[in-house]
Amino acid sequence: MKALSVRQPWAWAIIYALKNIENQGWPIHYRGDILIHAAKKCTKKEYEIASVFFQSMGVSIPELKSLRRGQVIGVVTIVDCKFSQVASGWGMPGQYHWKLENPREIAPIPYIGQLGIFEVPDDLVIEVAA
Repeated sequence: MKALSVRQPWAWAIIYALKNIENQGWPIHYRGDILIHAAKKCTKKEYEIASVFFQSMGVSIPELKSLRRGQVIGVVTIVDCKFSQVASGWGMPGQYHWKLENPREIAPIPYIGQLGIFEVPDDLVIEVAA
């Protein structure tokens, strides 16, 4: 199954806080389910910057130490991709906005992430919540 590594707390927000846009510098033509892998790296400074943004969105995030990292944490459906010059909600200007729907938590799967879209063997993904 296809997967995308996302740094915390952004990965958490996709699965648990209805973050419905993933900002990327490149377009995606794929439509369908994709695993969200919480990247291993997240500095305290990155977390603090994200925390300020989350507050502006009215979202409280868990403490950095409690966020899962280095694991696949959920699945989401990519339904569209558009380039935008304008910030809106979760979308940042000058980025491709991957439109996400139907976030589902799964039992965490320890896995080493990669850049870009990568494949996680189907036998590792035992149960993806419907």
